[in-house]
Amino acid sequence: MSRARRIAALGAGAAAVAAAGAAARTVARARRDRVRIARHTPIGSLEHTATSETTVVTTDGVNLHVEIDEPEQPRDNAPLVILIHGFTLSSRMWVFQRRALLAAGYRVLTYDQRGHGRSGSGDLADTTIEQLGIDLRTVIDQVVDDVAADTPIVLVGHSLGGMAMMGFGQTSPELIGPRVVAACFMATSAGGKGRLISLGYGAFFGRLIERFGPGALDVLSRQEGFLKTLRRFGRNVEDYFVARYAFSAPANQTLVRFTGDLAFETAFTTIGGFIATFNDHDRREALGVWGAVPTLVITARDDVLTPEDHGRDIAAAIPGSEHVLVANAGHLVMLEHADVVDEELLELLSELSS
Repeated sequence: MSRARRIAALGAGAAAVAAAGAAARTVARARRDRVRIARHTPIGSLEHTATSETTVVTTDGVNLHVEIDEPEQPRDNAPLVILIHGFTLSSRMWVFQRRALLAAGYRVLTYDQRGHGRSGSGDLADTTIEQLGIDLRTVIDQVVDDVAADTPIVLVGHSLGGMAMMGFGQTSPELIGPRVVAACFMATSAGGKGRLISLGYGAFFGRLIERFGPGALDVLSRQEGFLKTLRRFGRNVEDYFVARYAFSAPANQTLVRFTGDLAFETAFTTIGGFIATFNDHDRREALGVWGAVPTLVITARDDVLTPEDHGRDIAAAIPGSEHVLVANAGHLVMLEHADVVDEELLELLSELSS
């Protein structure tokens, strides 16, 4: 797809340091905002088979499911790309990006965050953004250092995955630059009081969710058999809400069903546990550390869960970052407009070898 029109560079220039293997280089960048006008990506198979799978045990004893993709023709000195999925999803959501990165010669690692997909769940007290950041560090220490020792890392996080990266930036800032050499925050939020749980219906509705949501979901967690039966008869209602909150209109029905299936694999206790932490999530003051590496921020114009102002706030807080706003896109922009996201990620990676 041809490059969309560019919007004038905003902000002052900033110095950034990016390490590639043992050699470090300094890249001067001015923060930029761009808009991508996207058309819906054609949908093929949504299945992907990893080259290998393993399990990581977190600091509090939770098993995390990890998948590694090895390209047939690897690039020389290429970084390892770690893809971190969003809330109520799993590593399966990265199917299009995994294929594109593999085809371009990049090794890819994905994992299911705690309480999601094929990973285990810990105590509700550990269902926090900080713990997700520690989990990411554990994946790097236990897996990356084993299969790709001394290889530079590029982190890509969507929604809750982006928040995990923010937690990682707070708990392991010493790795940003020397080991993590680039980053992408996608359809995510650095938070702020009451900004994350209103579901597009305002602060009052957000306070209701904060107060009653976790308890209600705990009750529902004990009725999952009944809910699975109810789901079969109420699929049209489910499809409506998935389309409303995950995609722009008109939503692709195949992607809607795929997303709904992923969401229902997530335990209600996990959902309630994270909702309880979202209202206090505020890492806007901690984003500056990412200015040490090339950082891309992708937001979707029709995203009702993490609206575009959340992405603009992230980009404004990271010196030298680039903000790309994808038009005609909802929260799951990496599925809805995979070609645009793939192109942006590959361009970010190309910066590291230029």
